[in-house]
Amino acid sequence: MSFSNLPSSLQEALAARDYDAPTPVQSAVLEPDALGRDLVVSAQTGSGKTVAFGLAIAGELLDESGALRIAPSPLALVIAPTRELALQVSRELAWLYGKAGARIATCVGGMNPSKERKTLKSGPTIVVGTPGRLRDHLERGALDLSALAAVVLDEADEMLDMGFREELEAILDATPETRRTLLFSATMPRPIEALARRYQLNSLRIKTTADGRGHGDIDYQAVTVSPTEIENAVVNLLRFHEAETAILFCATRDNVRHLHATLQERGFAVVALSGEHSQSERNQALQALRDRRARVCVATDVAARGIDLPTLSLVVHVEIPRDAEALQHRSGRTGRAGKKGTAVLIVPFARRKRVESMLRRARIEAKWTDAPDRDAIKAKDRERLLEALLKPVEVGEGDSELAERLLAERTPQEIAAMLVQAHRANLPEPEELVANTPEAQRAAQKERHRAGFEDIVWFKMSIGRRQNADPRWILPLICRRGHITRNEIGAIRIGQSETYFQIPRAIADKFFAASERTAGSESDKENITIEKSDGGPRDAARGNRRGRSDAGDRSAKPRIKAKPFRKGKDKGDDRGRGKGAGAKPGKAHKPHKAKKQRKSEG
Repeated sequence: MSFSNLPSSLQEALAARDYDAPTPVQSAVLEPDALGRDLVVSAQTGSGKTVAFGLAIAGELLDESGALRIAPSPLALVIAPTRELALQVSRELAWLYGKAGARIATCVGGMNPSKERKTLKSGPTIVVGTPGRLRDHLERGALDLSALAAVVLDEADEMLDMGFREELEAILDATPETRRTLLFSATMPRPIEALARRYQLNSLRIKTTADGRGHGDIDYQAVTVSPTEIENAVVNLLRFHEAETAILFCATRDNVRHLHATLQERGFAVVALSGEHSQSERNQALQALRDRRARVCVATDVAARGIDLPTLSLVVHVEIPRDAEALQHRSGRTGRAGKKGTAVLIVPFARRKRVESMLRRARIEAKWTDAPDRDAIKAKDRERLLEALLKPVEVGEGDSELAERLLAERTPQEIAAMLVQAHRANLPEPEELVANTPEAQRAAQKERHRAGFEDIVWFKMSIGRRQNADPRWILPLICRRGHITRNEIGAIRIGQSETYFQIPRAIADKFFAASERTAGSESDKENITIEKSDGGPRDAARGNRRGRSDAGDRSAKPRIKAKPFRKGKDKGDDRGRGKGAGAKPGKAHKPHKAKKQRKSEG
């Protein structure tokens, strides 16, 4: 397939950008059976999704002659999870529809909302924005969706993960029932399928990702290290690969800040991206990467969403992703548009089984290896230096005179040695790493035990993953209920319906008495019970397995399968397209502070 069937304005725009033939996802949305229909599209990151949905909505924006349709309010709406992705989408659609005369309005957090309202009143053809800011404009009456013909949810799974479900539903419920709905994402978990059932009608599912590996253009590696040597492993990985541009993923803003400062001290040209940075700071960081003034970016998952750097060839997961989908989204920053990339997971010894399970779920085959040592890095340096010095060069008159003077005063061997020294002087020094031996793993295992937690008591809470339990809000809850500090809480293990945690035996009785007094108090209305556990999570798991073995005993009591916790239950037919299609989900046990924090980054 080619672009020959598109309106002339789009063909000219694509030709100006050297688009010769459509990518698989672009071809799929241009097939006759996809035209005019609701679409659910899963395609790997970097496969041309933005241009794909830009072409898919051409029928709603242009008439049969290729001219822009006239409407009193926007004809298309594109919703993206983060500012960076929304700005990137806006730039792509601007050149794609520029020759047709379309106007693009961008509405994202961190920008001046009053200027955005003026732009919305001026009559844009397409509006691109983040869920929170779009909902705000909608509720203030600045965003008119009455003429909307198409709505696109880009990276829809990430928006749900970030807690934007209510915003998405509020926006979609305000759109006309006749509009097209297009869902684009790299992965399609069950929440996305539920959203499709509710807001789409007779949708077409398009899948261009392979059923085998997660991403064919990415070389996955897993590096096992001692937990105390993670930063040294990061330094050696950067030095070994010497990527033109690399991105390092951390889990929190604090960790981004710390690693950024550490790499700066060691001589790397590095920038940072996290939710604590303003839009201006983010733009400056990205521009530094594009200008090659910086080669390394340390970022959180959310802040790095939507970053598209053509020279990005190395992704390092400094902290293990939360799940298989996050692993694919992070890694998908490289290996884009047919280019090859490398994704490296840094895995502490004790976390290997968890990472192996994650890789299986993602259908990714990773090569397990050790972090590169000094000898391997120096060997790579020699190869790169020889390649650089043996390249043909054009010698000017001044350079020839300088070369002749050097040869007159120094031997060729001395000159070559000086060149090598000058090259190495600009490179950060590699780190010495502890060899990955069984003895090192046993030593690292011992270091995991915190001082003061040699003798502990396990406690159990009546909440687990089904109730969206998360250590970030469970930890302050335990402190509040038991009148203790964070430093007095040991390991926390979250199960399906229960959460186990450790308290030092010396204060266990005092903690338990306080937790009973505070149960059901005005400040704690969660109705969560806390009780002592005889053996902790492992014994409970063994007990569950023994309970399953009683299934063949007719005298045993039948086990009742617990119903999964749901935020809300839709009523009636969930295939409706507008308001009344189903009840909005209620709030979960307690709003997560972490969720609110992630929202602010969009």
